[in-house]
Amino acid sequence: MKRFCFTMPILILAGMLLLAGCNKKAAPAAAAADPNAPVTLTVWCWDPSFNVYAMNEAAKIYQKEKPNVKVNVVETAWDDVQQKLTTSLSANQTGNLPDIVLMQDNAIQKNVTTFSRGFLPLDGKVDVSKFAQYKVDVATIDGKHYGVPFDNGASATFLRRDIVEQAGLKVEDFNDITWDRFTELGKTVKAKTGVSMISAVGNENDLVPAMLQSAGAWFFDASGKVNIANNAVLKEAARVYKAMVDAGVIMLVADWNAYIATLNNGTVASTVNGCWIVGSISAEASQSGKWAVTTTPRLNITGGTNYSSVGGSSWVILANSKNPDVAADFLNKTFAGSVALYETILPSSGAIATWLPASQTPVYGQPNAFFGGQKIYQEIVGYAGKVPNIKYGMFNYEARNNVALALADIVKGTAIDAALTKAQKDTEFLIGQ
Repeated sequence: MKRFCFTMPILILAGMLLLAGCNKKAAPAAAAADPNAPVTLTVWCWDPSFNVYAMNEAAKIYQKEKPNVKVNVVETAWDDVQQKLTTSLSANQTGNLPDIVLMQDNAIQKNVTTFSRGFLPLDGKVDVSKFAQYKVDVATIDGKHYGVPFDNGASATFLRRDIVEQAGLKVEDFNDITWDRFTELGKTVKAKTGVSMISAVGNENDLVPAMLQSAGAWFFDASGKVNIANNAVLKEAARVYKAMVDAGVIMLVADWNAYIATLNNGTVASTVNGCWIVGSISAEASQSGKWAVTTTPRLNITGGTNYSSVGGSSWVILANSKNPDVAADFLNKTFAGSVALYETILPSSGAIATWLPASQTPVYGQPNAFFGGQKIYQEIVGYAGKVPNIKYGMFNYEARNNVALALADIVKGTAIDAALTKAQKDTEFLIGQ
């Protein structure tokens, strides 16, 4: 009897504490149900004049509809984003992660596959149907969509109109041509002006991967196996690349700063790169009116096209977000749904969309004085819709690095087959195939 009387107050007290605890936990749920409750979304991205700027402008647009939602943009270098994601998700310690991150396209598949519960599928939450298909595909894993495409990596040939005309050529001579024809034209420019046609960073090759994607190929086959040594498209690209270096059509430089310098100081007549290079080209005001844009050269093989991509990134929502539906709605109504956003960020940052409705806006159709009055933005968005779809694979960085080393050896005289065989074996060793 005494035991019963002693136990009852404890049970009653425990029940009171439990109810109190339940009431405390109920408060956030009630607040979350309130559509006007204050919400802060944290975003990690890099480049203050490009990505950070665009995200802040998106926040302004969204706040007109949802004034209770604040977007806190934290400038974070890409390498730091990747390291923090890997460290936190590996340890299952996600409390320090943001709601949204900007992720390089060629890293999405590996990150999502490795940390399948770390990222939020966007199906039914964000409409990605109006983006260029190749951009949607790079963030589609096992049939689910994980990324909202942002910057356009569609490539083009950016030409110094004045230099090619000095060589007796016209911009139109470079429209929809093969790389072999580009090489011949480059030889003419070199002979008559002393200027190389293009430049490239010797140990960080972006040109050959662009050639591969233009033909719908990559360093892996459809099953994810390394496809370097017996890759016919890659062998053709390596042949073209070496021929251009040997002919002086390509000027090899030591690093990225030296590469940009060749564009700004007139030591090359063109560059073939992602359209984001427009900002770097336009930085040299003295060259205004001297540039033009046309399509990317194609490999002279079955399946070769005049469209490719270099770089690019997408917005990804972390599964640990406390407000995943708000984060998805924010991206859906801005980067996946606002013409006004793209009209705002294009003139200031050159952030060319892969959201295809943007190409129909008046801003995209404006002549660009720096490029001789050409409507370059409208044309580049059109290119983006024709870029072949590929899968970068889980180990894109490892393969690219080994192929870049192989290309450097090929330039020095190593046979293409031998160099690519070594790259194949080195990549298989690194990734355990």
